[in-house]
Amino acid sequence: MSSQSGTELVEFAPAKINLTLRVIGKRADGYHDIESLVAFAQPRDRLTLVIGAPLSLSLDGPTAANAGAVGDNLVLKAARLLAQAIPDLKTGKFELSKFLPVAAGIGGGSSDAAAALRLLARANDLDLSDPRIIAAARATGADVPVCLDPKPRVMRGIGEKLSPPVLLPELPAVLVNPGVAVPTGEVFTTLAALRAKDAPAQAKSDPATELAGKSTASKPSPDELISAIAGSTNDLQRPAIALQPIIADVIEELHALPGCRLARMSGSGATCFALFDSSPAVQAERLKASHPGWWICETRIGTGT
Repeated sequence: MSSQSGTELVEFAPAKINLTLRVIGKRADGYHDIESLVAFAQPRDRLTLVIGAPLSLSLDGPTAANAGAVGDNLVLKAARLLAQAIPDLKTGKFELSKFLPVAAGIGGGSSDAAAALRLLARANDLDLSDPRIIAAARATGADVPVCLDPKPRVMRGIGEKLSPPVLLPELPAVLVNPGVAVPTGEVFTTLAALRAKDAPAQAKSDPATELAGKSTASKPSPDELISAIAGSTNDLQRPAIALQPIIADVIEELHALPGCRLARMSGSGATCFALFDSSPAVQAERLKASHPGWWICETRIGTGT
């Protein structure tokens, strides 16, 4: 049944966590090919669509002040791109409540844009596999396709090549963002400079993505998954630390939390995650008490739903 004018639809935009991120190389077009095992976590933004109103966006929530100009928001970019492809597309007013930190390596803006496309699909009786939705997602941003159907996957290329969903156990975790900006372009530039100095050999295989390839039918144990993640890397962590040394401090503090199995940066930073065997609620509260200026969230990394 088609949605009626004035109807309100709601979607949530979960945090995207790059459990691993290998930078394979730079392409002729200036972008970088990557390989990343991606999962999602419970902290999330909330996006409402009021169908039939003029296309617009309003923002509120604790992190909305850092979200930049409304006109530049990826929610509107995604909606406009889809409307160009579908001239009679039903749109409306988007209302975005921001809870995720902005430009933080956990795909907040990309996840918001993906949520907008899901809302427009619902409002127009479109399937998410519709080529016009896929094209709009890719044109909006490199991380939008993986957020469109937020399930654990391996993403490759510049983010447009996605594996089928993989079965992963949910991992208790703490997410921390120290509130510093790490522009993605600067991170990649710094990575190139660091690699020019030491030219590390690029491993041909990766334990985490190999495990993911075997996890489309059966779920690995938490120990197997954490071991595979530990055997991989986030290649952007070192250059991000070079730009913002506080990221190293965050990782060190996470490593020191009782029960922490692994601590690493997500994406291009500066959000970091720590993995545990059981709920780290107490550890998260202690960390909040000692660092009241940091964004800290106790969660579970998995599907984000």
